[in-house]
Amino acid sequence: MRQYAETGLVALDLANTWDEYLDDPERLPDAEALRRFCAELGEPWAGEPDALWQVREVRRRLRAILADEPAERTHTLALWATELPVRAVVAESDGAPVLRLAAPEQAALTERLAVRAVAELLDVAAAGDWERLRLCAARPCRDAFVDRSRPGRRQFCSTRCANRAHAAASRARHR
Repeated sequence: MRQYAETGLVALDLANTWDEYLDDPERLPDAEALRRFCAELGEPWAGEPDALWQVREVRRRLRAILADEPAERTHTLALWATELPVRAVVAESDGAPVLRLAAPEQAALTERLAVRAVAELLDVAAAGDWERLRLCAARPCRDAFVDRSRPGRRQFCSTRCANRAHAAASRARHR
């Protein structure tokens, strides 16, 4: 059963390990939770002692980027990318070569996660979905998602949040 890998994007799945909808928003409370997170995302982890707080710092930066407006998000992402140990690799996509960002071979877990997250966010932008990268509008939820709806006006990360927000609005109107 998957607990963390919900969107298919490390950037969003890591950002969503802080969930204000929950009584205890921390979904990475200890090293065992981090181990499960890494296993679900296919990211090897050797158990570096400081990894948990460092991964939480990567998450904090991701959440700050995702909360920005698209133009500011671009600037902040570019700045973060200059701080990361990044190498370019040529991969194959649909039979054609594509340039991808990767972390160095011996990079620490946090560096690998950060590079993957930045590379994925760049892929989201290249796919034309940069402005569709959003945080859920249903308070207290602030989960990140990519709006893949045809009109591009989705505000909620899930049906659960949409239903909850609409029910709250209805109750407020009938008071």
